[in-house]
Amino acid sequence: MFTKFKLAYKEYSNSFKVLVLASFIDMLGGFLLMPFFAIYITTRFGVGMTQVGFLFTMFSAGGIFGGMIGGALADKYGRRTMLLLGLMISGIGSIFMGLADSLTMFLILAGILGIMGSFGGPARQAMVVDLLPEEKQAEGFGIMRIAMNLAATGGPILGGFIASQSYMLLFIFDAISSLITAVIVFTVIPETKPESPEDKPEESVMKTMSGYKEVLKDGVFMSFIAVCTILVLVYMQMNSTLSVFLLTVHGFPLQSFGLLLSMNALMVVLFQFWIAKKISKYAPMKVIAIGALFYMVGFGMYGFVSAIYLFFIAMIIITIGEMIVTPIKQTAVAIFAPEDKRGRYMAMFGFSWMIPNLFGVLVAGLIMDNIGPNWVWYIVGILSLVSVLGFWSLNGATKRRFSKEKKVKDEDLRELEKEISMK
Repeated sequence: MFTKFKLAYKEYSNSFKVLVLASFIDMLGGFLLMPFFAIYITTRFGVGMTQVGFLFTMFSAGGIFGGMIGGALADKYGRRTMLLLGLMISGIGSIFMGLADSLTMFLILAGILGIMGSFGGPARQAMVVDLLPEEKQAEGFGIMRIAMNLAATGGPILGGFIASQSYMLLFIFDAISSLITAVIVFTVIPETKPESPEDKPEESVMKTMSGYKEVLKDGVFMSFIAVCTILVLVYMQMNSTLSVFLLTVHGFPLQSFGLLLSMNALMVVLFQFWIAKKISKYAPMKVIAIGALFYMVGFGMYGFVSAIYLFFIAMIIITIGEMIVTPIKQTAVAIFAPEDKRGRYMAMFGFSWMIPNLFGVLVAGLIMDNIGPNWVWYIVGILSLVSVLGFWSLNGATKRRFSKEKKVKDEDLRELEKEISMK
């Protein structure tokens, strides 16, 4: 399997390979810090989880605005420029957060970093699309997920060792990883933003930002985002509510929960590329609907089972769904997006993650405390079914749209060939 992966990986451009490596280094720094973030805040400032939850809400709210700004500016000034800006701000900001000696200052920095540190996210995703042909994009996003899960597997282990020496070192290493990534991007990766036609006037910044109106008017795409948001609301429970549920209801120790998540990350590392390659040729909406069906079964199981081995089987089912859903969703966004608006479409896609993060954990907590712990899993199972039906119903509309756009592209190509032959 690794031999096949190595041979397939050789098919990609050097710029894409460097982007994957740089992203791995950046994400490794993030996974060094993030698992210990809540512990650091509670011990450093003597506060409870309510304040921690408020901090994460600030990050998410800032990320919404930062992603919108970054996506628009990536379409105007270029992917490389915005990626570099986001990395440098994240790196320098991480040092300042580690030095903050009051909760107020920490919250202010969190708000600023939530906005400005998110500038590079849409640019990075748009860069993947720019660098790869359409038939390779699902595999490319799959490779990026493998890099992320490799970072997620090793980062917390290394972070635990570093945290035992000094929490400040976590912030320093996170900053170093961001700045190393910025140096790699600056020295190796060229700008990937497609060149605008010479006769097309350059947009002003306000005109670029107003381009989001066109994204919002794209009814099929916005319906896709709405259904994606429902599915993310389901998926995010794995890294938030599930640990508390298994510990308090079933006495499942945190060490075993760590093993459960490590199994999830390892499965993605081993099988993501193979699965992405197999499913990339099928209709995106139908594929995502099938992945959501796995979510419905896996997450729903936690509301009905109590045996430890069934917890692991449920996670295996969820992980299969995750490996189907995630790369195809990003590929679908790339297909939706016009070439000159990829950054803005990717930024809008980020809303499907950021909006659930604003209230998803809070609502799940209210359900656990006031209705019953198992009801979280009954409800997410129902939401998964809603998303299955939503994605399946979008298949017809997206198929008509993509075939229409392909027809337009073919006509443009024939017109161009005609002009060349005349010259």
